[in-house]
Amino acid sequence: MLAQTGDSGAARARLVKVSAREAGQRIDNFLARELRGVPRSLIYRIVRTGQVRVNSARVRPAYRLSAGDRVRIPPVRQAARPPGTPPAGLVARARAAVLEEAGGYLVLDKPPGLPVHGGTSVRWGLIEALRAAFPERPRLELVHRLDRDTSGVLLVAAEPGALRWAHRMLREGRARKRYLVLLGGRLPEGETRVDAPLARTLRRGRERLTEVGAHGRRAVTAFRPLTRYGDLTLAEAGIGTGRTHQIRAHAAHLGLPVAGDPDYGDRGLNRRLRGLGLRRTFLHAAELALPLPDGGELLASAPLAEDLRAVLAALEAEGA
Repeated sequence: MLAQTGDSGAARARLVKVSAREAGQRIDNFLARELRGVPRSLIYRIVRTGQVRVNSARVRPAYRLSAGDRVRIPPVRQAARPPGTPPAGLVARARAAVLEEAGGYLVLDKPPGLPVHGGTSVRWGLIEALRAAFPERPRLELVHRLDRDTSGVLLVAAEPGALRWAHRMLREGRARKRYLVLLGGRLPEGETRVDAPLARTLRRGRERLTEVGAHGRRAVTAFRPLTRYGDLTLAEAGIGTGRTHQIRAHAAHLGLPVAGDPDYGDRGLNRRLRGLGLRRTFLHAAELALPLPDGGELLASAPLAEDLRAVLAALEAEGA
């Protein structure tokens, strides 16, 4: 469905004052709740084009709100959608993805191929399905995001306080994320640390990708080899920051592209591995460690997805 914005006619922009309970939220998450059902793509557009203002000033989508901030929200008109809920099969998948509940969070093992939220091309995502699966918890919110193709650990906050705390830990670099990734090439022994700023850019039409550039935001990724499969390396990648496509962009910057990556990868390598069953980017969120307010730590982990294990088995058999 096409969505539009504008100030014409009877529709008017509204001014919303941020409460103490809402302080610390990113403006894009705040707008997602204020504009229920509006695609994220449209939310980002109205922020980037300056239609959303905070205290009369333009802000970026990552801006964090303070108590007392006054947010101007433009009128947003959407083509009418029939009422409904996510399909039963999707709701069942979302419920089955929940590994545990701890510290105010749901810990999920996100399946590959499932977007974390709906948008212009996909009506329902994982978060919408979770809210349908747990109607007694209408305020479930994503703590962070994973690409559609990426599998593994995903945290969902069950209440606003938990969301604000997790965002603070991520912002301060106190949360740790560890991924498993198959790289095209031989990663040196020991730790290879990439400290290179990343910026979003427009390429291939309107698609936004990420590239290393001095004008970008700081991003640090630590790669460490685990197993070698000929000219490929299964590695772990640790990040404190969480920039868009960070691991994939930093791996390409090293000259060791992520296997199966359609945006930053090697086409020849991808064709070869497709013959061994790799149908997506070989990237899996294996572990997330989040400090908790009581001094404890939430350590969430998810085993390597079955389809990626099968690819490693095929590589091992190929080299036998």
